[in-house]
Formats: sequence, structure tokens, C-alpha cells
Amino acid sequence: MSAAKELEARIHGRLAALRAGDLLRVMRPPAGVDLSSNDYLQLSTHPAITAAFAAGILAEGAGSTGSRLLRGERSAFAEVERRFAAFKGADKALFFSSGYLANLAVLTTIVEADDVIFSDALNHASLIDAVRLSRATRVVFPHNDPAALASLIDATPSSGIRFIVVESLFSMDGDVAPLAEYARICRERDAVLIVDEAHAVGIFGSEGTGLIEALGAAPDVLLSVNTAGKALGVGGAFVAGPSWAIEYLVQRARPFVFSTAAPPAMAHALLASLDVVRDEPHRRARLRQLARYLRERLRDAGVDVVVGESQIVPVHIGANDVAVAVAEALQADGFDVRAIRPPTVPEGTARLRVSVNTGVDEHLLDRFVHVLTRALKEAGLCSAVSS
Repeated sequence: MSAAKELEARIHGRLAALRAGDLLRVMRPPAGVDLSSNDYLQLSTHPAITAAFAAGILAEGAGSTGSRLLRGERSAFAEVERRFAAFKGADKALFFSSGYLANLAVLTTIVEADDVIFSDALNHASLIDAVRLSRATRVVFPHNDPAALASLIDATPSSGIRFIVVESLFSMDGDVAPLAEYARICRERDAVLIVDEAHAVGIFGSEGTGLIEALGAAPDVLLSVNTAGKALGVGGAFVAGPSWAIEYLVQRARPFVFSTAAPPAMAHALLASLDVVRDEPHRRARLRQLARYLRERLRDAGVDVVVGESQIVPVHIGANDVAVAVAEALQADGFDVRAIRPPTVPEGTARLRVSVNTGVDEHLLDRFVHVLTRALKEAGLCSAVSS
């Protein structure tokens, strides 16, 4: 058998195994009521932002034409970086084409081989991959457990720098990291704190700056990674922090140096997005109100939901096939909710990830809870719905 045929057979085998385990993923266009996207504030369709995007394309073209260190630099990138740094209360910010690239850049550039990274067990994939590629010693600590983290730091020798890497709001569980406690651990044990604000920026804090500010941890966070394609409604991501760290990323971060810059129109759109976040605080207030309402209605219906106040509301199912069946029942009734399965979440913890956004209202959420509880009961899922 030729190498090409051997490879084809191997991949067909891998795909068959995914099908057998109800793990095969399918790309489906949006349909029905959105309870699955990360467009929490519905800014992706905000008229001011879409108009800024269109104007940016007309002014600067569809693409950037090169990396920012070649011909891809535009004044709009520098302007939006200044605005975002001020928004976060940081010295500087640097814009990347995606949150994945931003995390990869930070942890493969700032961290060195003699260092140790302490990473939360439920950090999302881009952090996991970046930690693996960092060359540093990796220590995974139990989810949201400051005491266990402190013990692991004490028990782990290091000749280099110790880093603590966490999300501020966890993407699949919707729970909040104890950032104030991590900040205290960093002060007491001389460690560096890096926080991914992907699902918090634009939503939490007095001005929507995120959970770092809301939880009083800003003085102790070295770098934050802030996705701009979720609550901010556009795309890309900002790394915010001290001038020396941002300058070093410009010089040495391979995902920045060797990537074609994002379309300049994205920077124009993000300037408008930051204006909307500043000028329309009612959006994040309404989002929190709707998230509280959904959690209350689910509890009233006997559905076990994780305690919390975020816009991410997981409904834990367990088995992959049951999660898929319940999601399909919801989709058939007009609700776009997707089943989340391994490897996105640990084995045996398949779930529905319900993402609340300001495009829904209480009436739609009431109907969703009714359809969900019916689907759970039909699936025989007694662990999620009380009798």
C-alpha cells in the first residue's frame, strides 16, 4: 500500500471512530433563535459598527496586503490599539487576527523554557495549545481552586519565572475565576498572572472592561488577552499590558511577525464597537438581567444549572448521543442550541452551552425552557430534570 493510501485508510478510520462515538462535527449555518453564538450584545449587526466596517473597506480596501511589519500597517490599527489600551487601563495594546493567535503569541514569546506555567484544568483550547508550545514546565491545577494552586506552586521547584494562566470567565461552564485570590497568590509567591478575558470583555465591570477590573485584580495582572469577536461583535483580539511587554511581542511574537494583518476595516469597526460599549451601557445591563432570568426559570423547571450570573448557561447532559438528541429536538422547535462534546469538554460531560444574548426576551426564554424540559424528559435524563 502506498503512503497516500495508507494515510487515507487511517483518516477514514479516525472519522469512523468519531461517528461511532457521536463526536463527528457538522458545520451548519445559523437557523432559528440564537442561543449558541458569542454575539452577546448583538453588536455584530449594530448599524454604527457595520457602517464603520463598510466605510473602512471603501477607504482602505478588502485586505491589508501584508504583515504589519511590512506593508500591512494602517493608522486605524494604531488608533484602535490606543483606544483599547485606554479602555483597559493598560500602557499599550496589540491587535491580533484572532484570540487563538494572541494566546499563542503571549505564551510562546513571553514565557521561556526555564519557566513554569500553572494552568487551570478547564482553560480553553487556545490556552492549552499555547501552554504546550511554550517550552516551559506545565502544571495543571484543579479548576478554580486557589488553595490547590498555592500548594502546587510551593511544591514545584523552578529556576525561572512562575506564571499563572486562567480565563476570567470560563467558556464552557460560565463560571468566574477567583482573580482576587490568584492576585494574592502572585504577590505572596512572586508569580506573574496572565488572564484571558475572551468572554468577559464588553460585559463585566463598570465600563464593560471585563472581570479583571470588576474583581479588583488589575494591579496584579501582567497581560490580558481580550477577544474582539464575541461581545465586541467584530473579530480579532487585543493583548493589553505594559509597554515593554507589548514592544517585545511586536519584535519577537511569531504569530504577529509572520501573519498577514487583519483587514483594516476591522479596526474601523472596532473603534465604533468601543464607542457603542461606552455609550450604550443598557446592553450589558439587559444581558445580565436576561441571564439571571433564564437561570431562575431553569431552576424553577427542575433543571440543574451551575450557580453563577454569567451569560453562559451550561446544561450538563453527560452522554454524547443524548446531548446531540436534545440539541436536535431544540433545533426542530426553532432554537439554535448546539451540543458540546469532547474534546471541547472532558469525557462524560457533554452538554448544551446556552449563550444568552440581548436579541432574545423573556417570552422566548420561557418557550425555550418549556421545549428543553420536554426534550430532557423524552431523553430520560432524570439527572438534569427533577421529578
